[in-house]
Amino acid sequence: MQYRNGQRLPPESPERLGVAARLSVNPRARRLSIRIDARAGEAVLIAPSERKLADVVAFARTKASWMRERLAERPDSAPLEPGAVVLLFGEPTRLEAAGGAGAARLIETADGPVIQSGGEGEAFARRVENLFKRLARQVLVERTDHHLRTLGQRPVKVSIADTRSRWGSCSPHNRSIRYSWRVIMAPPAVADYLAAHEVAHLVHADHSPAYWSVVQRLVGDHRPFRKWLRDNGPALHAVGR
Repeated sequence: MQYRNGQRLPPESPERLGVAARLSVNPRARRLSIRIDARAGEAVLIAPSERKLADVVAFARTKASWMRERLAERPDSAPLEPGAVVLLFGEPTRLEAAGGAGAARLIETADGPVIQSGGEGEAFARRVENLFKRLARQVLVERTDHHLRTLGQRPVKVSIADTRSRWGSCSPHNRSIRYSWRVIMAPPAVADYLAAHEVAHLVHADHSPAYWSVVQRLVGDHRPFRKWLRDNGPALHAVGR
């Protein structure tokens, strides 16, 4: 059977993976790998080239039980609605209805941070998400500029998106970096690491030891930040679903 980049293999497919899976080609990948996309509810089978797509499907057959277990561990969805508690800058933050149609705003109270917003239903959720995006742009642009100056790099174009799994991506050829707004829910040091991670790709496009030495120069030991995202990423992607 021929496989194509981006092709989805449903659980009932002849490959008998037992889970929904999507094929992905990443030229920077050094080996076959499997990533769980908790938000989409599927496994992503990653190969370094299209020639290796059949190989990664075969590899996935040996990991079918692991994939089923990881997908079963997905956190429940966490709607953005009044009364909910979400993370912001790594701190639990309560959502409150403010009445009217005003934009969401962050305030400090004796009981901790609170986001108050107007709107009802989807309108309330959209206003809260827009606040997260504004805060994410503010923080990530500042940290990106900081790391660019440290490395003597020219400015880049920064955009904020809601990516399905990746926290950020860098395109050195057109000097642009895209971030997931969801990282604003993480502690500030984790967001700073993400900015350093993407800026370092302007120096080394791969994940070689030389690349990681640049990241270490910018933020020191990066392993705790990477672990935080691995451990908490699924929960962040469940927010607003």
